[in-house]
Amino acid sequence: MPAKILDIKALESIVKQMTDSIDKSRSQIFEIAENARKEYYRIQSELIETREQALEIIQKVDLLEKEEKISRQRLMEVSRDFTRYSEEDIHKAYDLAKNIQIQISVLREKEIFLRQRRDDLERSLKRLEGIVQRAEVLMAQVGMMLKFIGRNLQDVTSHLDKFQKRQQLGWWVIQAQEEERRRVAREIHDGTAQALTNIFLRLEFCEKMWDQDLHRVRRELVELKDMVRGNLQDLRRIIFDLRPQALDDLGLIPTLKRYTADFKEQYQIPVHLVTLGQDKRLQPYLEVALFRLIQEALSNIRKHAEATEAIIKIEQTPSTVTTLIKDNGQGFDLESVQTNNRDHYGLIHMRERAEILNGEFHINTTPGKGTEIFIKIPLKNSLNFDVKKI
Repeated sequence: MPAKILDIKALESIVKQMTDSIDKSRSQIFEIAENARKEYYRIQSELIETREQALEIIQKVDLLEKEEKISRQRLMEVSRDFTRYSEEDIHKAYDLAKNIQIQISVLREKEIFLRQRRDDLERSLKRLEGIVQRAEVLMAQVGMMLKFIGRNLQDVTSHLDKFQKRQQLGWWVIQAQEEERRRVAREIHDGTAQALTNIFLRLEFCEKMWDQDLHRVRRELVELKDMVRGNLQDLRRIIFDLRPQALDDLGLIPTLKRYTADFKEQYQIPVHLVTLGQDKRLQPYLEVALFRLIQEALSNIRKHAEATEAIIKIEQTPSTVTTLIKDNGQGFDLESVQTNNRDHYGLIHMRERAEILNGEFHINTTPGKGTEIFIKIPLKNSLNFDVKKI
């Protein structure tokens, strides 16, 4: 016994050192991400200003080119008619034409410089965006590592054999939660946050242009209104993906009808929903679980299947609810996927979610012939896990 206790204490000491080091690394990653984000917004503001300056110069060049054309015509006129115009008039016409050409040349040099500056800023923006995205992924992964490593080692060692599968499932659930948080954060950062930043910068521009070009300000405000409307739609979609209110209010089938309609509109993939058997509400946790399973299946179809349509069949009997999700996509090698679980976490999570409910989960697929996912859940005594841990 003493040797075992000593080993556990030594292991705990090693794990503490690891967690301290990982936590320090996470802080450094966060600092890098924040600095990159600040630089991103600074360059974004400079890019907008550079584009506006380039546009102003282009407009000036257009005006000067018209003036140059008039001045050259004037020069030709005074050069041909010596009886009406003096040598001084000719010199004045020549100087005017030359000065305009010089101005055009200078402005064109500035335009070239601004275009190059704009391209450099756009490349910098893309590079910084990549840094921020990689840092966010790393922070999520490091956070999951800390949660896993930081568990009570004494409890893990004493119950390892008994709860190994449940701990693995809990780890997968944590991964799913972190992945969902990362996805939502990414959507808000890439969509809503970026749009709000752009709106703020354009409002500043409207404020500056208010007394100079009111017509242009009106155009900007109309465009900003459309941007805000689109931003609100994105936010509603994100909220719906997190927890559809209709699932609580109306139930599984009405929620799926709305979700598949939105799915078709957003991704141009028709999804046909067919319901058979009884039509009554299920237990809330069952409706949530089935909705998430179908949501994950459609997400896989969108990302990987290259399908042009899909079908969902749901049949409810007094004792079971059966779901079939089928697509006409490219399919895949099931044996290869099963031997390489790390790259196909979504399917693993779907299987484990079905097994939590004492259900069946089967995949039938062949490369080039689409995919079928079969799920059968018993309605009585279906729960094989604490609902709070799902």
